[in-house]
Amino acid sequence: MVQEPGTGDARAPSLPARLARLASLASRFVPGGRQRLFALTVFIGAACGLAAVAFHLLIELVSRLAIDPALAAPGRSWIWWTLLVPTLGGVVSGLALQYLVPNARGSGIPLVKVAYAGRSGPLRVRDSVGKFFVSALQIGTGSSLGREGPTVQIAAGLATRIGRLARLSPDEVRRLLPVGAAAGIAAAFNAPIAAVTFTIEEVVGTLDQTVLSGVIVAAALAAIVERSVLGTQPVFEIAPGAGLEHLSSLLLYAALGLIAALLSITFTDSLLALRKAFRDAKGLPGWAQPAVGGLATGALAVVAMQYLGSGGVTGGGYATLGAALAGRLAVGVLVPLCLLKLAATVFSYSSGGAGGIFAPALFIGGMAGGAVGALDMAVWSHGPGSMGAFALVGMGAVFAGIIRAPITSVLIIVEMTGGYSLILPLMIANTLAYGIARHYRPVPIYEALLAQDGIHLHGFGVGDTLSALKVADVPLDVRPHATLRADTPRAGILAGLSSPERQEVFPVVEEGKVVGIVTLADLVALAAGGSQGEGAARAADLMRPAPAVRPGDALRVAYQRMVSNGVREIPVTDDEGRLLGFVDQVAIARASEATEKRAAP
Repeated sequence: MVQEPGTGDARAPSLPARLARLASLASRFVPGGRQRLFALTVFIGAACGLAAVAFHLLIELVSRLAIDPALAAPGRSWIWWTLLVPTLGGVVSGLALQYLVPNARGSGIPLVKVAYAGRSGPLRVRDSVGKFFVSALQIGTGSSLGREGPTVQIAAGLATRIGRLARLSPDEVRRLLPVGAAAGIAAAFNAPIAAVTFTIEEVVGTLDQTVLSGVIVAAALAAIVERSVLGTQPVFEIAPGAGLEHLSSLLLYAALGLIAALLSITFTDSLLALRKAFRDAKGLPGWAQPAVGGLATGALAVVAMQYLGSGGVTGGGYATLGAALAGRLAVGVLVPLCLLKLAATVFSYSSGGAGGIFAPALFIGGMAGGAVGALDMAVWSHGPGSMGAFALVGMGAVFAGIIRAPITSVLIIVEMTGGYSLILPLMIANTLAYGIARHYRPVPIYEALLAQDGIHLHGFGVGDTLSALKVADVPLDVRPHATLRADTPRAGILAGLSSPERQEVFPVVEEGKVVGIVTLADLVALAAGGSQGEGAARAADLMRPAPAVRPGDALRVAYQRMVSNGVREIPVTDDEGRLLGFVDQVAIARASEATEKRAAP
């Protein structure tokens, strides 16, 4: 167990603490607050890349010691070992999740989303360390889960821990969450570009310029670290020349998009329903539930091995997926494997396992795509490369339907395979799968999982009210507020701490226009001599881009910008950038409540 600082433990500091202190020491040699934060981002990208690689290697080690020998046991004993090993892994993991690290349960991505949205405290390093070991144990013992989601939580937790030990402000620490998440995805998938788009699409939710540069840098560095240790080859090898050879295949690629949408909806509904059933089960203790999922996964793996002669049901299934991409699996194997993997993943995740759904989603899509590729060969008499090409497109389409990150779903397949020749079929199938799944199931899977836990990320739980209302519909706070100039010196900035008004945001105004803001948290960090404050000689060194809104903007935009900046009020400007007043969360909540009351029958 990793001790928090200040507990009086005399033991040597943990590795994350040592990394963070080294980062803090190194950052002192970089002049200026922004430059120091950039240097810390570089350090975090490398550190998260190393953590992701270590997690990958640990899973491989546990697999070689646990599920691989079970599947290869002599005679008929492999059946009993394949049933026993995932079950025992579920028991040990369940005990750890029940009594030691309950926040390590699940994928990890929903927890990161909640932390970034400001609905919880910062991620605890204890949970990230627990995620590291418990997820490796479950995946390595055969649970049908992926390493990518846990890597996001591990890397994001490490990033925020380093930020806190480097004495960053709470708002700066929160901004490191997507930096760590991007580094984790880049290292897990060897896909830095897709890591950036996924972080923006799924974690941040908007194109926030204040975090984009850090996300890009961290993803690139993590990918460099991963490639330096594990090699530069793509995750999957595809047949040379695989691509769109015949326009007639586009009809079946569109059909694959429809099939992917159906699989995505089936997967999401089954997972949510079974997860609720496990939670409502009174006679089964929480620590034993992952064992049930492990036993079910082991039984499904036995079916696959006994009747199909194929693995892939346990773990991420990368080797079997690679065989499908190479066109080495018959259609009589592809379709059953698709359904068996879907069921195994639903049981493994819904029973409370610690692992993700990225890799299983890719596997399900690859098997379905390979089967449609066989149909393409039979109908149009196309060559054997069709199976691999359709398997590749199927991976992206099911990923788009389940994860709901349409841009990432294209880029991640391109980067993982190093092939660009299937962009058009990918876009067609992915768009169809995403659009249909979103139409029939508007709530994405991660938000649906959070909703089962009673957590709603968007707005105040009042539906689309915040999107319908405008900033102009709420009264602005037009009382005199303290403002700063870009050249306001340190002493003038700190005067804001003694402002008689309860002011959280100090606009930086030049030539009558708002050019940036300084928050109360920034002032506290400056007064305390934090890493940002040490380099701030004037307001221009401390300010961040202005998250101002205009009267015609939706209230949801105003609220999201408050959350993104960790404040409860933001300035409102006219079209030319002149300050009109402030809108705060209290005014938004009152306007929303009044609208709901008027709409009630």
